[in-house]
Amino acid sequence: MRNENVKTAGKKAGLMGTGKGDEAMSDAIFTGFLERQLDSGMQLAAASDLLELAPVWGEPPQRYIARFRCRGLVRTTEGDIVEADDFAVGITFPDDYLRCADPARVVTWLGPRNVFHPNISDRAPVVCVGRLSPGTELVDLLFQLFEMITWRKVTMREDDALNPAACAWARNHRDRFPVDTRPLKRHAGRIRVMEGP
Repeated sequence: MRNENVKTAGKKAGLMGTGKGDEAMSDAIFTGFLERQLDSGMQLAAASDLLELAPVWGEPPQRYIARFRCRGLVRTTEGDIVEADDFAVGITFPDDYLRCADPARVVTWLGPRNVFHPNISDRAPVVCVGRLSPGTELVDLLFQLFEMITWRKVTMREDDALNPAACAWARNHRDRFPVDTRPLKRHAGRIRVMEGP
C-alpha cells in the first residue's frame, strides 16, 4: 500500500513507464549498477521509518519515487513558514549516468510545491544537490535529499540559492535547524549483557 501512494505521485509527474523492457539495456555495467541501486535503496527504505521508496520504471529500475516522512518546512499561502512531514522526489538514472550526471535530469522535486528551502525551487521542480559525480549512488542521493529537507544541509548565499527568500530567512532563523533530528536510518539496537556474580 505504501508503494501505491508513492507510485501515484510518479504517474502525476510523468515518471512512470511500462517497466517491461521499454528500452532494452545491453550495457552490462550499467545494468549491474542499476541492480545494486535497487538492492541498496530498498535496504535503506526497509531500515527507515522516514523513507518510502518505489521503483517506477525499468527492469532493473532507472526511476524511483522517494517519499520522505520527515519534518521540513513549507510556506503557507499567508506567507507563514510552518513544518510539514510529507515530501516527494523523483530520481532518474539516465542511460548515460555513469559517464555524465546532470542534476536537473537526475533529481526532480515532486512536492509539496510550497516547499521552503534555499536549495529547492519554489517555482520549478528543481533541486540543487550540488556537484553530482557520474555514478553517484541512490543511497547517497537519498541521504543528501533527506539532509536538505530536514535543514541539515543549507546554502545561505542568495547568489547560489534556488529560493533566495528561503536563504534570507535561514540566516535569521538558524536556531530552528535542523527541523528534524531523527536519523534517516534506524540505529541498530545495542544489547548489553552483564554477567552475573
